[in-house]
Amino acid sequence: MKLEFGQEFPSYFRPAYPEEFELFSHFEVTAGIPNVLFAITTWKENGKPNVCFHAWSCFHGDKTAFFAVMGNLYQHTHTYANIQRERCFCINFLPMSYYEKLVETIHQNEDETDEFAAGGFTLSQARTVHAPVIEEAFLSMECTLKEIQDLSGAGITAMVVGQVRHMSVEETYAQGYLPRYGKDGYMMLVPAPQNLVSGEPGQSAIAAVKIEMYD
Repeated sequence: MKLEFGQEFPSYFRPAYPEEFELFSHFEVTAGIPNVLFAITTWKENGKPNVCFHAWSCFHGDKTAFFAVMGNLYQHTHTYANIQRERCFCINFLPMSYYEKLVETIHQNEDETDEFAAGGFTLSQARTVHAPVIEEAFLSMECTLKEIQDLSGAGITAMVVGQVRHMSVEETYAQGYLPRYGKDGYMMLVPAPQNLVSGEPGQSAIAAVKIEMYD
């Protein structure tokens, strides 16, 4: 038997925190689809470096171009304003050992905050765009802004598409599967899966990629 869910909010769903369903669709926790976690880095208008810990994205392209498609970027954030102004940004992938440092940049994110200092990160300059890079990242992508779409039209979030212009890869991560896939590689967000029978809220989890087979 399959449980069916439509656009109407299930009245028996209980939030994990008061504003959960003001921020996210109930489909988010109904599906609980894992996403890779990374840090978007930009310059604030006052010249301070900004860090945005983010997921809800995908990466793909064809032989002519490669794109970072970042969904669910809130329009009230520094990052959204910075990308609109500078027309570029960097994406930084770090292992889960940096999770707490990245979370610290969420707690310390005022206009005057140096968010690299808040997280204890080493600041480097991108090679092809005007954006800061986290030196500790094992993979960094330098992107120019391709387009922005407000998919819902509600003025809350936006889908930001960047065209990748340059990548930097740590040499120890450049020779096959390890350590890129494992506890020292890509960090994944598992959005809190709701108990779809009782409506009890779930808890978000942080996961690593485990290779089960080769295709």
